[in-house]
Amino acid sequence: MNDLKTKIVVVLGRKDYVPANVPELLRLLRLPPDRQQNLQTLLLELEQAGLIVRLKGNRYIQSGEADLIPGRIRMTRQGRGFLQPDDASLKEIAIPENATGTALHEDRVLVRRDVRGKGLRAKAVEATTGTVVRVLERRRTQIVGTLQRGRQFLYVVPDDPRIPHDIYVPEPRDLGRPARIGDKVVAELQEWESRHANPEGEIIEILGAPDAEGVDMLSVLRQYDLPLHFPKAVLAAAHAIGNTVHPHDLTGRTDCRLHRVITIDPDDAKDFDDAICLERVSSEQWRLWVHIADVSHYVKPGTALDAEARKRGNSTYLVDRVIPMLPEALSNELCSLKPRVDRLTKCVEFLLSDDGRVLNAKFYPAVIHSQRRFTYGEVLAILQRNPMPGQAVELMLHQAHALAQRIRKLRFRAGSLDLDFPESKIRLDAQGRILRIERNENDVSHQLIEECMLLANEAVAARLMSLGKPALYRVHEVPEERRLQEYRQDVLSQNVPCGNLSHPAEVQKLLQRLGTLPIGPALKIGFLKSLMRACYSTEPLGHYGLAKKKYTHFTSPIRRYADLVVHRALFDKIAAPLFALKETAEHISVTERNSADAERDSKDVKLYAFLNAQLASGNPERYPACVTDVRNFGFFVDVPGLAMSGLVPLSTVEDDFFVFDESRNLLVGRRTRRMIRLGDAVTVQVAKVDGFKKQVDFRLTPTARTDSRSPVPSRPVVPSAVPKPAFHSGHGGKNRRPTSAGTRPAKRNRHRR
Repeated sequence: MNDLKTKIVVVLGRKDYVPANVPELLRLLRLPPDRQQNLQTLLLELEQAGLIVRLKGNRYIQSGEADLIPGRIRMTRQGRGFLQPDDASLKEIAIPENATGTALHEDRVLVRRDVRGKGLRAKAVEATTGTVVRVLERRRTQIVGTLQRGRQFLYVVPDDPRIPHDIYVPEPRDLGRPARIGDKVVAELQEWESRHANPEGEIIEILGAPDAEGVDMLSVLRQYDLPLHFPKAVLAAAHAIGNTVHPHDLTGRTDCRLHRVITIDPDDAKDFDDAICLERVSSEQWRLWVHIADVSHYVKPGTALDAEARKRGNSTYLVDRVIPMLPEALSNELCSLKPRVDRLTKCVEFLLSDDGRVLNAKFYPAVIHSQRRFTYGEVLAILQRNPMPGQAVELMLHQAHALAQRIRKLRFRAGSLDLDFPESKIRLDAQGRILRIERNENDVSHQLIEECMLLANEAVAARLMSLGKPALYRVHEVPEERRLQEYRQDVLSQNVPCGNLSHPAEVQKLLQRLGTLPIGPALKIGFLKSLMRACYSTEPLGHYGLAKKKYTHFTSPIRRYADLVVHRALFDKIAAPLFALKETAEHISVTERNSADAERDSKDVKLYAFLNAQLASGNPERYPACVTDVRNFGFFVDVPGLAMSGLVPLSTVEDDFFVFDESRNLLVGRRTRRMIRLGDAVTVQVAKVDGFKKQVDFRLTPTARTDSRSPVPSRPVVPSAVPKPAFHSGHGGKNRRPTSAGTRPAKRNRHRR
């Protein structure tokens, strides 16, 4: 925001300000008459940004004065919206389905907040609600969907179930081949002024028949506007840097090339962005080096490489490919901390007590020469036996494991929440069909690296705050009291003891208790849904899930633009302007959510094809499942073997008639008196796949019987339909996103804390 814009906002925010028109504002701002046109332009820009509002008589006030809140709206499949205000100090605003106007998912909108009289009596905590009054900026103007024909017109049914309106389109022309009914197409959205009329658009690309090879993933790429290629200028800039570290690159760096530095990554990793080294200083102290790839040495502000990295915001890991943030010449080569070659790093050097407390931390640029690249499986095997004689690296791994577990113990003692679930990895065959679904456990080999990365992220945040330099922080806000109260009532309804969840200690007690109960995994998923989602901010608001007041992202600059910005903030002499950082924080928070949605959808389209093939065979596979929610029309299940969730409609249960007992939140069979309740273990088969609504229905197997005391299937998985909160949003742990066999491996998931 330039100086005059800032001055306008300040003037409109004065306590004695009376809504003024343009001539009056010229006098208030002490501007000459010939600046009127310039002032009108700036007022229009501020109005479009949602910061000010024009009233009758062309008079202007700040939006907040009229209870108008600018922000970004997120839509649900049920049509409701939730506004995340631009002002980080404001809480989320719920938008009823009939008040969303023409807003689409992730649009920037202006919302009028509903203000109610409080009266004399205290009321229960209620959600803040509002109404969309204006769409400020469309996040997406190109919609992917299926072409259909009505009696008099063509229309496109959007793939995204959060867009409830079909899009009317004219006959497509000059697109390579004629469009056929049922084709996947891309429609360019035109002006849409009333939610009472369907939006109109124009088909700009025909992707092909939905069952044609490659169309499923191409639809995902187009829907989320993911680029398949880098611009030529960006590739040229990356190749011009070269592929080796030169002597002049070492100026001002600490030489750590003789240290016992190692990397630990998944077996199919190519971009190694972190490395560690551990040495004992005394009987009571350790020295830990956390080395992070020095991307900022090669990617400078204002360059083509930087502009493209910021635009992408982060790497995206689809089920069959990676859409990297940086060209492979950097991400997989020069920046990757490969073994037996010199590499540049930014280092956090810790002095730790024997019980895992940080005594001191130093930050400096360094050069390393990694001695060995380990996989998680190799490290786990080493930790499960004694170190081999004479193998110093194996001894270091055992020492690092013991220290990491002590650090982990301190973290949970400080209030960190254990919300980890096993991750799934889908392997594809050469034709892009599901070959198998694997499970990734968060074992001690992952925890070893995870704790080191968390230490570095926290230490860097503390250093930036002490310096008072503008920077980006990873923020996970405290859940709304209303949501915690609602969740607590759900827990108590299952006869599970539950204290006041506004106290983190009570949350920890509950999560520990749920870990011992058959119903635990289902209730744990419910808690995840009640959490806020993590994002980036220029304000260090802390991280609820990790129980850290100071936290940022520092450890993955190859795949996250946020980390690159943090590297610059910590080491560069010239600080970035605060307004530019705020824009970047908003932008990369959006790209992260966009990537998460694309990753989920890429899994789902493969799973839908996989399940449709089972239905076509007439003999669907049977899967163990866990009941996660019970309603009067059916019950929802988590299916670990498919890494997804779905509904079992009561209409598919043929051997009994079930009645919903609302007071006990369970279903009871009238004939057999069987009960179906939260946490029950059942066996299911796929019954229906709805690609339009992106829903899967299951049915109980003919011989399946439920038993509320039967054990829940081991190693439950977070269903793909459950949005992961920020606690699962990127700290530095390195579980791998699903990849296909024989394709470029994906980058680690890192739980996205």
